[in-house]
Amino acid sequence: MPFTSLGLSAPLLSAVNQYVTPTPVQSAAIPVVLKGGDVLATAQTGSGKTMAFVLPLLQRWLAAPLEKPRRVHALILVPTRELAAQVTETVLRCAVHLPERIKVVSAFGGVSINPQMMALRGGADFVIATPGRLLDLVDHNALHLDHVAALVLDEADRMLDLGFADELARVLALLPMRRQNLLFSATFPDAIHSLAQKLLHEPTRIEVETAPTEMPVIEQRAIEVDEDQRTPLLRHLIKTEGWKRVLVFVAKQYSAEHVADKLRRSGISAVAFHGDLSQGARSQALAAFKDSQIHVLVATDLAGRGLDIVQLPVVVNYDLPRSAVDYTHRIGRTGRAGEAGLAVSFITAAAHAHFCLIEKRHHLTIPREHIPGFEPQDEAPQPSSTGGIKGRRKSKKDKLREAAARQS
Repeated sequence: MPFTSLGLSAPLLSAVNQYVTPTPVQSAAIPVVLKGGDVLATAQTGSGKTMAFVLPLLQRWLAAPLEKPRRVHALILVPTRELAAQVTETVLRCAVHLPERIKVVSAFGGVSINPQMMALRGGADFVIATPGRLLDLVDHNALHLDHVAALVLDEADRMLDLGFADELARVLALLPMRRQNLLFSATFPDAIHSLAQKLLHEPTRIEVETAPTEMPVIEQRAIEVDEDQRTPLLRHLIKTEGWKRVLVFVAKQYSAEHVADKLRRSGISAVAFHGDLSQGARSQALAAFKDSQIHVLVATDLAGRGLDIVQLPVVVNYDLPRSAVDYTHRIGRTGRAGEAGLAVSFITAAAHAHFCLIEKRHHLTIPREHIPGFEPQDEAPQPSSTGGIKGRRKSKKDKLREAAARQS
């Protein structure tokens, strides 16, 4: 099914002429959104869902009466600053051929609110915002939401994971009763089901599974290693396997700074990327990584969704994700747009059982590897009636006893 069969106008078709065919979520969602219907879509990251709502919302905006001052036609809520910037970029790119000039404002925390308040003078047509900053702008009387025609919740499950439930409730209370609602989520947990029931009116349900042919583009490796040998192993792999650009996922902000510092000390250009950094620092780090000015971006799960990095060859799970679902989001940063990718997971003794669970949930069987010089010494926890014990490194006495036993 080509884009020309979806009901889009000529200016919007011109904006997507570099794409051969729409993705499944675009084919399913665009006609419904064009007709003004509510949508509940479940689609993985990288499935093209942003354009699935941006294109038809632009066409509906163009058909609506143009008012002065401008009233917010579409409000798009996102969980992170980076996703706000990327959605804004998509809106502007898709609107480049429209006969009317659109005003788009992106609003998020971590930076001064004053420029965003200035940008909203005279109103806006599309507002892309994180929930907290949106409410700040409303409290400053810089923004009114009583004429919003369409609400989009992008990465809705991520917003709830990040604790935005109260903010979402406050935003919904400020919106008009009659509006179009579009909810896009990578997963469909109970919290999303409950939100959808409250938010959507007779929605069209769209569920796009990852095509079986997409996953083999990403080679997945699992390397067993002791916890304190992960950074030396990472350095070794970067140098010996010639990795030019690597996205490394860690569990904590401190770990991001610590690992990046260790890599820099060994002559590898690296930078940390996490939520405690200012927006300027985050934007600078991401830009430097995209431009290959630095080789390694050490990130928390802040980078697990929404970041579109062209030709990212390698992703490393230095720490495994807490959720099996997030494993897919992480490794999905590589192997995009038909490019081959590599996803490497470090498996410590303590993480052994969790990685087995990830494999089970995703129907995977990934052979375990040992890298010469980095063979693990820690033992995996053994199950017990009290819920298991932590893995521990063998003591010198244990090793001596084992050596003596082998020689006897």
